[in-house]
Amino acid sequence: MQHMTASGPGPRRDTRGIVDAAELLARVRFRRYAPAPALRPYLEHYWLIDWDLTEPYVSQVVPHPSVNVVFERNEGRNGGDSAVVSGIGLELFAKELTGRGRVCGVQFRPGGFRPFAPAWPVAHWTGRIAPLAEAFAGTGPQDPPRVLAPDEDHARVAALDAFLLGRGGPVPDPAAEEAMALVDLVRGDRSVRRVSALARAAGLSPRSLQRLFASYVGVGPKWVILRYRIHEALERAESGSVASLPDWAELAADLGYSDQAHLVRDFTATVGVPPTAYARAVLSVP
Repeated sequence: MQHMTASGPGPRRDTRGIVDAAELLARVRFRRYAPAPALRPYLEHYWLIDWDLTEPYVSQVVPHPSVNVVFERNEGRNGGDSAVVSGIGLELFAKELTGRGRVCGVQFRPGGFRPFAPAWPVAHWTGRIAPLAEAFAGTGPQDPPRVLAPDEDHARVAALDAFLLGRGGPVPDPAAEEAMALVDLVRGDRSVRRVSALARAAGLSPRSLQRLFASYVGVGPKWVILRYRIHEALERAESGSVASLPDWAELAADLGYSDQAHLVRDFTATVGVPPTAYARAVLSVP
């Protein structure tokens, strides 16, 4: 994957959330870029995908607790360009890619979307894929081609910057900043395993924390804690080897589960198969 930043740390380099990341990266060109400096406090990154396939391929993602704006051109399915707001997906997300196409996406930080679309709590978008104009007033049919037409990555990135900044940019909001900081705490600190612990760290009651997450993240804090656990379990499953599958009991303890059975239950409910079966399939273990 390529990376481009003007300053500071670049986009994430992990593949967390992508089911069988190696298979996806073998079939498409996938890369991430940093947005303009004024946008970086609110965005994870831009993500670009191009594909030219001789047969359909279904990609699967265990969604992050993030809202995405997605511009897509798929020449293999009726042509044309589209632009949508993709709210946080509560289930495993599957997307069939056919023929030739490209996607230019904006992944907002958890808590970072509402400063751009303050009219609705972020829970309004959860589980929905909505026309871009529903969130961004003034969006028109000219916007998707402006983003998707350039062949050069830097031009697509510039077009995404222009789209977001051209609508006045983000509206500063201390509550959004608080929500982003709390999700970062969950993502980076494994000791935060319960909503009550996160509420104490925030100096909020559990009910106030729930309201903050509904308004600015789009899902509850318990959902976020669980989702980051599953992302790490996915990544660990894919980083093993044919000779050594992960020690699931040890991983369960590392992730704060009371026992291996709870990890297996949550992994299976989210990904659709138990972790051992997933690791064997991804690593081609007989």
